[in-house]
Amino acid sequence: MGAVAVISAAGIAMLVGLWAVQLRTRDAATIDVGWTMLVAAGAVAAAALSEGDPARRALVAGLAAAWALRLGLYLVRDRVLSGRGEDGRYRALRERWGEAAPRNFLLLYLAQAVVAALFVVPLWAAMQGSPLDGWAAAGVLVWLVAVGGEWLADRKLARFRADPANRGAVCRSGLWKYSRHPNYFFEWVHWWVYVLIGRAAPLTLLGPLAMLLFLFRVTGIPYTERQAVKTRGDAYRAYQASTSAFVPWPPRKGRT
Repeated sequence: MGAVAVISAAGIAMLVGLWAVQLRTRDAATIDVGWTMLVAAGAVAAAALSEGDPARRALVAGLAAAWALRLGLYLVRDRVLSGRGEDGRYRALRERWGEAAPRNFLLLYLAQAVVAALFVVPLWAAMQGSPLDGWAAAGVLVWLVAVGGEWLADRKLARFRADPANRGAVCRSGLWKYSRHPNYFFEWVHWWVYVLIGRAAPLTLLGPLAMLLFLFRVTGIPYTERQAVKTRGDAYRAYQASTSAFVPWPPRKGRT
């Protein structure tokens, strides 16, 4: 328990530090970076502190940490260092909260520790058990598809946004031709990796279920869609009419 307390305290300290930085920059994009770093650290800590086959623990921790670090680095480049200003989600919250924004953002930063812990649980569950088997191999294959798909979607969107000629336009190429949120889809697919490695142990299902809830009910697709319609208008409405919201699928004919 002593090691858990130390790790938890370090995570809280990091979140408070990131919150303090946003007080000066008035940019809360580091919330998302903090969450991914906590998941990576939590995966490594779970592997070191739990029981189970060492190779199984190392595999789960390695896959989860690699996924989180890739996503975290992308978020740093795309949101923290991009120079585009604060993400619309947090800008809207800042305006709504007014003078209470510093306190409320502190609570929001600290809440990331709880959310990260929620996603570390399925990782821990997948680490338990006997030596690796064919289910683990299937999990690695799904990880390659999920992380590869997420990387391709992020890369295409970053290149699209970097071109001044695309300002105010809708990205409809690459994976974005088949899904309005391919990055979210492959992020969700990623959590099925641990269901496979863990042989569908009940707690491993928490990963994809929680991610689906966050994407559709908390901070993911609904808000992103509202912001896109607000900033891109009819162009995005046409995109909504032709393109799947989540699962990649051929566009509806006559509506592209």
